[in-house]
Amino acid sequence: MTNKHAGASPSKVADPGLAERGRCKIDWAESRMPVLMALREEHARLQSLKGMRIAGCLHVTKETAVLVETLLAAGAEISWSGCNPLSTQDDVAAALAAAGVSIYAWHGMNVEEFYWCIDRTLDFKPTLTLDDGADLIFSVHNRHPHLIAGIVGGTEETTTGIHRLRAMAADGALKYPVVAVNDAETKWDFDNVYGTGQSSLDGIIRATSVLLAGKNFVVAGYGHCGKGCAMRAAGLGASVIATEIKATAALKATLDGHRVMTMDEAAAVGDIFITATGMKDVIVKRHFEVMRDGAIVCNTGHYDCEINIGDLASLSTGKREIRDNCEEYTLRDGRRIYLLAQGRLVNLAAAEGHPSEVMDMSFANQFLSMVRLAREGRDLVADVHDIPESQDQYIAGIKLRTMGMSLDVLTDEQARYADDYSAGT
Repeated sequence: MTNKHAGASPSKVADPGLAERGRCKIDWAESRMPVLMALREEHARLQSLKGMRIAGCLHVTKETAVLVETLLAAGAEISWSGCNPLSTQDDVAAALAAAGVSIYAWHGMNVEEFYWCIDRTLDFKPTLTLDDGADLIFSVHNRHPHLIAGIVGGTEETTTGIHRLRAMAADGALKYPVVAVNDAETKWDFDNVYGTGQSSLDGIIRATSVLLAGKNFVVAGYGHCGKGCAMRAAGLGASVIATEIKATAALKATLDGHRVMTMDEAAAVGDIFITATGMKDVIVKRHFEVMRDGAIVCNTGHYDCEINIGDLASLSTGKREIRDNCEEYTLRDGRRIYLLAQGRLVNLAAAEGHPSEVMDMSFANQFLSMVRLAREGRDLVADVHDIPESQDQYIAGIKLRTMGMSLDVLTDEQARYADDYSAGT
C-alpha cells in the first residue's frame, strides 16, 4: 500500500496498520544497540550528514530501522528499499513509513517489484548509497549512470557484494568510491560468525522444529558465516560436516573438530544442509539424487543460486508447503526433501536476522563510513576502500564499555619496548 497521508514521504509498504507493532520492535532493538545509540546522540549534535541524500538497499529489520533513524538524526535525507524479496519485516517497514521515512519494501515481492523499489530510492538523486549485496550500486551503474556524477560514495555490507565490487574496480568499471564495511573486523568476526550462526539455526528451527542433536549437519563453505553455523550446530549436539574448495579453510574445519568431505560424499549422509559460499550450484541434481529421505536443505548466502531449485523440481513429482517457510518436494522414488525459505537466506526469510547486539557494531561501521564519505568522499578514488583499523578499535572499545568491561593499557616503558628493534633475547 502506498503512503498518501498529507505531508508524508512517498513510500510503499504492505500494511501501514502494522506500524505500532513495528515501533515496539524498533524500541527493543534500540535497547540492545548502545554503540549506535551513542553515535546517534553525538552526531545529532554535530549534524554530520546534513545535506546528504542517502539511498539505502538493506534488509528491513528492526536493527536496520535503528540505523535509518540514526542517519536521519545526523541530518541526512533517506530513501530506502529492502535488499532481498523475503527479508523485509512488514511491521518495521510500516513503522518507518509512519515516521515519515521514504521506504519501498514488503515481504514476498517478486523480482520485478524488487528492482522497482530500488529505482524509486534513486528518484531523489542520492549523494550517498548504502548497500547490502551491491544491487543498488549495480543498478546505478547499469540503469542510472546519469546519477553517478552526483554520488560522493557508497558502502557495501556483504562478502559477496565486496567480492564483486573489487572485480568491478579491477576492470575499471566502478565509478565512485565504496567502503568495504564487510571487511571491518568488528563486522566479519562478529556479525558474520556469531550473528549468522545464531540466526541461521534460529531460522532452521522455526521452519522445521527439528531436533539438531544427533543429526549430520552439512555446512557448505567454512568462511566466517559457515564457521558460525558449524559452531552453533555443534553446540546443539549435531555432528558437523564441512565441504570446502579452499585447503586452509578445510584444515581449519578439521582442527575445529569437524569432518571434511566433498559435497558428493556429504550428500549421501547429511540430514541437514546449509550453504554459505556465495557461489552458484553448490547443491545440484546429483546431490539430490542420493540424499536421504527427509533431508533438509537451506541457504544462508545472500543470493538464492547456491541451491539449484530447478534441479530439485525436475526430480520431483510434486511439492507442498508443509510448514511456514518449509516446502516438501516428493521425488519420483518417494523420498522427500525439504527446502527452507525458497532457497533464500534462511536467517532472514524464516527468522528475524542477526541479533541486535552484533548488528550494533556492523551498523556503527555503516554509519561512520557514511560520515567519512560525506567528509572525504570527493577526495577518494573510485575503488573499494577498507575501514581504518582505528575505527574498528573505536567501535569495539565502545562496545566493551557498554558491557562493563575495560582494557589494560601499555605503560610508556612497554610501548617503547614494543618498537625497540635493538632489544634481543
